[in-house]
Amino acid sequence: MDGLTARWLARVRAPVAITSQPEPRSLGLYARGQQMLAGNFLVAGELLTGQGTVPFDANTPEAVDDLQGFEWLDHLAAVGDRPARALAQAGLRDWSRRFGRGRGPGWAPGIAGRRLIRLLSHAVLLMQGMDGSEQAGFLRLLAHHAAFLRKRAGHAAPGLPRIEARTGLLYAALALEGWQDRAPGIVTALTRDCAAQIGPDGAIATRNPEELLNVFECLGWAGQLLAENEQPIPDALGDVMACMAGALRALRHADGGLARFHGGGRGRDGVLAAALAAHDALSNLPPTPPPDKVMGYIRLAAGRSSVIVDAAPPPLQSAPGRAHAATLAFELTSNRRPLIVSCGDGRSFGPEWHRASRATASHSTLALDGYSSSRFSTPGGHRLDLTDGPRHVGLEFRHTPYARAAALSHDGYGESHGLEHLRYLDLSKDGRVLSGEDMLIATGRAAQKRFDEVRGRLGGTIPYALRFHLHPEVDASLDMNGTAVSLTLRSGEIWVLRAEGAALSLAPSVYLEKGRIKPRAAQQIVLSLAATSYTSQTNWTLAKAHDTPTALRDHAQDDILAVPDL
Repeated sequence: MDGLTARWLARVRAPVAITSQPEPRSLGLYARGQQMLAGNFLVAGELLTGQGTVPFDANTPEAVDDLQGFEWLDHLAAVGDRPARALAQAGLRDWSRRFGRGRGPGWAPGIAGRRLIRLLSHAVLLMQGMDGSEQAGFLRLLAHHAAFLRKRAGHAAPGLPRIEARTGLLYAALALEGWQDRAPGIVTALTRDCAAQIGPDGAIATRNPEELLNVFECLGWAGQLLAENEQPIPDALGDVMACMAGALRALRHADGGLARFHGGGRGRDGVLAAALAAHDALSNLPPTPPPDKVMGYIRLAAGRSSVIVDAAPPPLQSAPGRAHAATLAFELTSNRRPLIVSCGDGRSFGPEWHRASRATASHSTLALDGYSSSRFSTPGGHRLDLTDGPRHVGLEFRHTPYARAAALSHDGYGESHGLEHLRYLDLSKDGRVLSGEDMLIATGRAAQKRFDEVRGRLGGTIPYALRFHLHPEVDASLDMNGTAVSLTLRSGEIWVLRAEGAALSLAPSVYLEKGRIKPRAAQQIVLSLAATSYTSQTNWTLAKAHDTPTALRDHAQDDILAVPDL
């Protein structure tokens, strides 16, 4: 119906003029724009080449969506000179010729809303130097998008696509002549969608922190647009955004990046800080302290360290094709440097990487050899869904004046092995020591019978491992006795991991970073163990070296204009 509606509305009458142009709010990279001018387009991990225009023929769905959403326009606008403008206009002409009459993959309501936001925000750049007929064609294209979204925004997929579609329609209503009277109804529909899809704690069903940021950013643009046009912001919408701001602060590490769980990345540099700052200015309220638990994650923060733990079942209903078997996995960041991470999401690197990245062994937690805490299945075609996982995830905070601590558990290995995973994490008050205790137990007659059956089949022991995946910039070295691993960060901080009753080793790992063509090489610490009885336990500590000062000046500066190598 999206395609039929788009083609049916392709002859819509153009508005007379753009009455107001919203400010561009999405952040583009100058260096990325320069790469595009050189003919290299790195889009969602796929490298495309094109001289004089934008190459719209991508292979992966993610790259197609990014190109159709006109995210490349942000990077060219960041350059902003005559060659950048010429390339942007050439890309627009090519897109209009191929897809502008309602054909092609870019007419899903969410993508059309995303594209319309950028077309209106960069209208001055795109219209500069156009003759009268080209300007009329551009206005006709805007009206076509607005008419399409008026019909189909309510049919967009729940979550980010629905919010993008509504926000794009609101942009059109406040920018195009003759559409202003429709703005109140659009705001009402947007508020209704937020109430239905965003929980009282600011959470979304997919449990993807980066998607939550994208939704929050989009709503922030809508709020700023209303304020600029002297339109009231509904109290209900303001309350939802306040809850989302608190959730994002809880999911933000000490370095400002988001926790990477269930398909989400760290977020584009600067976007989270800019979105929170814009919200705080718009609401005129002081930021509130982040909650201890939000969207199924818990946050332990002290000193200059942050620990974020996945403390809920995976989103099997809302995002089975992207959910990860990451229950009880954690990430640790110290100052500006990530230390313990997950491998990330491999979706943009192909189906094999995507499948591997979702397994429990790709996260910093306990995994039985050859098994994940949740099960995968193929419902049809080539898609791999997460269809079964822990039915119960326990959580109890045990904070003291000297530490931030939590006791957690999940039963993801109950049916397969009769075992339950218990994890206790304790972050000291100064943030210098993270202590952990991991235990596998079989409780109850049925669980113990299942454990005995599996143990007998495997020769008397059930092997498992604790994994600590390291950020690629962490330099790890195993001491001569094999009892400790020293971890050196770029800032000069040194952390040391020690464990009891486990064989320590270093093994290769990968860091799957969005926007790169191939995975980055990394390392992981592996604690190899075996369950031989109904209770198996190991204790470990991850602590700053005694001679590492608490307030260490981080001299290793990142290049803010740097982009991943092509």
